[in-house]
Amino acid sequence: MAELVFSKEELINLGNSLKKEILLTNGAGGFLNSTVILCNTRKYHGMLVIPLKQFDNKPHLLLSSVDETILQHGKSFYLGIHKYPGIAVYQPHGHKYITSFTSNPIPTITYGVGDVVLKKELLLVDEKEQFLIRYTLVDCHSETTLRIQPFLAFRDIHKLSKANIEANVKCNKVKNGIKSRLYKPFPWLNMQFSKSVEFIPAPDWYYNIEYIEELNRGYDYQEDLFEPGFFEVTIEKGESIVFSASTSEEDVDELHSLFNSQLKKYPVSNDFIGLLENSAQQFLAKDDESMNIIAGYPWFGRWGRDTFISLPGLTISRGDLKSCKMVLDTMSKELQNGLFPNIGESSNASFNSVDAPLWYFWAVQMFANALKDNSIIWNDYGANLKSILEGYRKGLDFNIKMHPNGLVWQGQEGKALTWMDAVVDGVPVTSRTGYAVEINALWYNAVCFTLQLASEFKDLEFVSEWESIPETIKEFFSDTFWYDKGGYLFDCVNNNVIDKSVRPNQIFAVSLPYSVISDFQKAGVLSVVEKELLTPKGLRTLSPYSSTYKGKYQGNQKERDEAYHQGTVWPWLLGHFVEGYIRVHGISSLPFIEKIVNNFHQDVAEYGLSTIGEIFDGDPPHKPRGAISQAWSVAEILRINKMIELLRYKNHILMYKTNIL
Repeated sequence: MAELVFSKEELINLGNSLKKEILLTNGAGGFLNSTVILCNTRKYHGMLVIPLKQFDNKPHLLLSSVDETILQHGKSFYLGIHKYPGIAVYQPHGHKYITSFTSNPIPTITYGVGDVVLKKELLLVDEKEQFLIRYTLVDCHSETTLRIQPFLAFRDIHKLSKANIEANVKCNKVKNGIKSRLYKPFPWLNMQFSKSVEFIPAPDWYYNIEYIEELNRGYDYQEDLFEPGFFEVTIEKGESIVFSASTSEEDVDELHSLFNSQLKKYPVSNDFIGLLENSAQQFLAKDDESMNIIAGYPWFGRWGRDTFISLPGLTISRGDLKSCKMVLDTMSKELQNGLFPNIGESSNASFNSVDAPLWYFWAVQMFANALKDNSIIWNDYGANLKSILEGYRKGLDFNIKMHPNGLVWQGQEGKALTWMDAVVDGVPVTSRTGYAVEINALWYNAVCFTLQLASEFKDLEFVSEWESIPETIKEFFSDTFWYDKGGYLFDCVNNNVIDKSVRPNQIFAVSLPYSVISDFQKAGVLSVVEKELLTPKGLRTLSPYSSTYKGKYQGNQKERDEAYHQGTVWPWLLGHFVEGYIRVHGISSLPFIEKIVNNFHQDVAEYGLSTIGEIFDGDPPHKPRGAISQAWSVAEILRINKMIELLRYKNHILMYKTNIL
């Protein structure tokens, strides 16, 4: 596995360093995100991004960046770097002073300016709206002063700040610093130091700072940031100074001890799986007694579908059953009329996912397997399971309904209800109205799992009403979806319109605990998926042999959306591919599956450090794209790792028995 340490040569190469991003989270929905040289390339980049209740818990960026200048012998050495208009216009050139970078356990940058060696460490305080920097003057031979400039945004992360007369450019003094609030009803941002500093008011706007990733993605990409002034403080050789940016005024005498105590919560790991386990925790956002899963950083919030798909890998794979239950309990309370919110929360949520409720069954199923106490499962979730099934049976919004043949039909004009949900100009890119293959595979699994629990706990009325349905589903599923000539499953069937595209959605019919197809059909599906969709980074969403295949995910939003599920590779699909592969090939699949996980070892040192991104190009070399850190990508690699451990154990037992005999 690649080390998360980068040399000066790697860092001064902007083509390399601007493509590597750091991410820290505070366990409550807040995060820090930037490049390894702290040059922001996205509108989402910033040192302190937090959800604000006064804005429906949407994430807002308060502090964009913090620049430093080393003052020595009457000369100024600027350590910051920003992109301004023009071809490759970066000012200042602070990255040229960086001598090393490491992100294990926290992002740490070392600068070298003449005889000055300055170390800068970044962290977020756990479950608090507070960002810390610790500056340590490792070496110097003469008097050294630090000048520190904060750049403020105070905006929604999806928007950009522009200079305006409404902004409150005044700031108030607090102990060892100032507090600033550009607009009401934002909170005050308290910027304080662990020692006395001088603040020089110099309110000014920095115009047209550019974010090159937004330019590449076809969005507005120029922003004006506000600087209230700057701080100056002398620093001695061997001395450390802590800077704090917080929504509350802090006890400056405690900043050193706070930094040290928080640092202990960031575990060090040079092991690939250890890094992913650390990354898994970053998706869990706790608020009072509830817990949610952030689907991906930096621009996703909570998604219902993603929550249930990623939950087992993020929690159970790490032995964290408590968090698993907290997330299930949080989501269970939000079930409305048979559906879960897909995007957003409660009052502002959209309930437009046909599969989120069915993935809820699978998540509960995985929790039940780990908990090994079905009485808790039935008592806490049984009523929800039954009500969801009844909802599908009677009919839900978006024409979601179980037909007399036992299969679930869904769809509404202009709506994309499955996970292939890209819409361009009001039209779904992947129109899947009708009987979708994975929806009905999930439906069969959900009915069988609930019947299992109902039988165990003597719910005779439910058993009587539903016990004949699995056989009906199984019969009509095969008649509807099995493509005998191709040896695989159709993707979607809508009356006489049959989509024969080779897509990964059929793999769930193989992988789910209750499989709706025969062993012969499982082998056929697996063979086709492996041949046409499997890549080193995941499964393609469409076979490259298709005339509508798009091998690169790039361009503006329309162009990217058109490629999103038309060939783009998704790592999360590997979890179910591997599970299906094991069902077909058993213990002999171990070397093949180990190779799948090994293919990601280099990725934790590229794109999003210590994590795995959302998607990859369908064409080689399969460049990473999309969100830099995606919950279900990390989750499913962790879940595969647990499958590998189990296979190794079974193989060990088999070899032991063979030797004994």
